Amino acid sequence: MGACDVCGSSEGRMFTVSMGNQTGTFDSFECAIHMMAPACEHCGCRILGHPVESEAGIYCCLHCAREAGNPHQAAKTEHSTVAVPAQGATADQG
Repeated sequence: MGACDVCGSSEGRMFTVSMGNQTGTFDSFECAIHMMAPACEHCGCRILGHPVESEAGIYCCLHCAREAGNPHQAAKTEHSTVAVPAQGATADQG
């Protein structure tokens, strides 16, 4: 499959990641993240989860968005039927 596009290694389990029109070959998730994950406009860290987006840019968290001058408000927390409760939690803890 060739060498990793980031570190050049050709050993280990190689895999390919495609996102939009970008494709890369990697030997680790670390290399894939380094090349393909977006960077926070404020602190520069790679964003692995859900970003905070605005017209001015993309941020890793609300703190960075605010520090960069984008006054985002936290999304309202709503109950999800997708989330799995923690072990030992009961559905009706009222």
